[in-house]
Amino acid sequence: MSELEKIDVIRTRLGVSYKEAKAALDAAGGDVVQALIDLEEKKRDTGESFHVKGNDILGQIKGLFNKGQGYRIKIKQGERTVTEIPASLGALGLLGALASSEIAVLGVLASVAGMANKYSLEIERAGGSDGDNVKSGAGENDI
Repeated sequence: MSELEKIDVIRTRLGVSYKEAKAALDAAGGDVVQALIDLEEKKRDTGESFHVKGNDILGQIKGLFNKGQGYRIKIKQGERTVTEIPASLGALGLLGALASSEIAVLGVLASVAGMANKYSLEIERAGGSDGDNVKSGAGENDI
């Protein structure tokens, strides 16, 4: 079997590029079976790496969600609090807006309506004193 035929066998079985198949075949000393084994092990190790990184990202998202539980978003009109939601829920709404153009349009419309009616946003640490408040700004048209 020619070298090109061996490379084609490796490519057909594992769906790798000519370059990867040639490198694996050379590393295995021309042994097709050994090249297949080496490439399969490399793919398996890469898959485990993605799995580990995915778990790390999931852990970070959970940590941010838990940290957000200590904060609240208040929507106010003047001194009257219209609604109060956990910051984590607000973050989920933001993710929804990023994922769906319809939700993003609704968010823009709600923002415009809020500015027209002189609403403001406050982000406050739950159970915190007045000194912990972070207001969106001093203007009357804040949202």
